[in-house]
Amino acid sequence: MSQIRTVFKNMSWVTLSQVITNICAFIWTIIIARYLGVLNYGTLSFVISFTVLIGIGNDIGMTPYTTRELSKDKTKTFKFINNILPFKIILSTLLLIITTLGVYILHYNHLIILLTFIMYIETIIISIFNFISGVFQAYEDVKPSAISLIIYSLSLVIFTIIISTLNLGIIPIAIAYTLAYLLCLIYISYHFIKRFGLPKFKFDLKFWKKVGINSLPFGLTIFFYTIYFSIDVVMISWLVGDYATGIYNSAYKIISVFTAFYVIYQYVIFPLMSKLYAEDTNLLKISFEQSFKYSLLILLPIIVGVYFYSPYLITLIYGSTYALAAIPMQILIWTVVFLFINGVATSLLNSIGKEYDVTKIYIIAAIFNIVVNYFLIPKYTYIGASVATVLSEILILGLMMYSISKTEYKPDISLLKTVIKLVICGIILAIVLYLINVSLWLAIPIGLVVYVVSLFLTKSIDDTDKYIIKELLGK
Repeated sequence: MSQIRTVFKNMSWVTLSQVITNICAFIWTIIIARYLGVLNYGTLSFVISFTVLIGIGNDIGMTPYTTRELSKDKTKTFKFINNILPFKIILSTLLLIITTLGVYILHYNHLIILLTFIMYIETIIISIFNFISGVFQAYEDVKPSAISLIIYSLSLVIFTIIISTLNLGIIPIAIAYTLAYLLCLIYISYHFIKRFGLPKFKFDLKFWKKVGINSLPFGLTIFFYTIYFSIDVVMISWLVGDYATGIYNSAYKIISVFTAFYVIYQYVIFPLMSKLYAEDTNLLKISFEQSFKYSLLILLPIIVGVYFYSPYLITLIYGSTYALAAIPMQILIWTVVFLFINGVATSLLNSIGKEYDVTKIYIIAAIFNIVVNYFLIPKYTYIGASVATVLSEILILGLMMYSISKTEYKPDISLLKTVIKLVICGIILAIVLYLINVSLWLAIPIGLVVYVVSLFLTKSIDDTDKYIIKELLGK
């Protein structure tokens, strides 16, 4: 099987998983938001964002480092498995104790302390799941991870329906998140043990030190990346209260559904880029440029459509009480395309050993995001936070392209021409949707036809694209 068909097979599994996960996320978000109301939903959103930030310490970048190293050399597999798993368990347990004590010392109410404890247990489960998933990812086998996430998604939907029907309250909602991920971990662990055997825990302190040092750039990148994507929710809660947090997070949750494309491609492309760096640098450059192109091609029509129909979508999904979320949604939707392109650039830089460049970029972006949020949130609340997120993504794009321009993988002028063509297609679509002003359900087929025709008229589909299509079809 050619590399392209292997990628397509993996993408098919991840796509299936992400489609089901995002449909389920769409359902459970509606159920939870409507059931809890804006204020309680804001409280839960704050706790989730807070534990996600602290939970980064459960991994400190060990998972992406492991994936990269095993993609290059499979003989290291058992050394990594047997040492990293106990390391993560010890680290996570210590952080659980510190985090719970921390919120108690800061005099948060008992509800937030209990929610924090429950949701942090979920971050530990997620951390172990991600490591196991990262090992499968290095072996270019994403099926176990994909099915695991499907189990998680379906379970959480079932749990939230039961909880809301029986009116059990906010604590069972937090427990539902944790139990759903536990089922997910049990499934992938079964297949992990079946393939690699039971881990034989080892405590090689020298290896721990080596992995810790080499993982640090990845860990710092994830930490600062998470800061500018999660700190806004925490800062809104601190600066203006839980009601504004609920409004902002309701828009943010819908946007996260559209980032499924990012998750799909990132999951498959990173181990491939790491492998190509060791085997064929020319193909690595092509992989980066095509990834850049396809991310823009796929996401532009989605962004344009959501921008025009966000008021309708918000009311349809959450009801009229969340109508204020339409404006932040119109702003946040633009982060999707930048997120995806920046993710592709991150994969390239990480795979060629430029992870320190990535770390520096996300440190700058996180600091920038915090400063901008600090000035914008008190006056503009959730709208200010939305603007800060988009500006941070634009800053990252500029810094990423500057870093890549200093390597042999600097994009050719042909990529710039392609981007211009795709932007023209997006503008054409936006003009048509603005002029016809029809319902969403009629706009979807019309917009699709307009966009596809625009792609062919601007000759955005080239010979490389046709070759890839033939490979996928096995011709």
